[in-house]
Amino acid sequence: METELANHLLTLSERYCAAERLSESTVGRLCAADGRFFPRIREGKTFTAKKYDEVVGWFAKNWPDAAEWPATVNRSAFAEAAQ
Repeated sequence: METELANHLLTLSERYCAAERLSESTVGRLCAADGRFFPRIREGKTFTAKKYDEVVGWFAKNWPDAAEWPATVNRSAFAEAAQ
């Protein structure tokens, strides 16, 4: 389960970075207050369920209109909370 959630976070980061033309460290600082958040996840470091919810919630609230949300990541609960 944690691997799946980590993949969700990395997918969101990659797509957001591409859509907004931002570096991964900038996005990490914006959504997790940590410029090394995504590299650490890629290295296999863990994160809490609370941090996952915070980060996905940030993406749901700040997702670019022109970018497609990844189909593999559930957005509905986070999108409602972001409004």
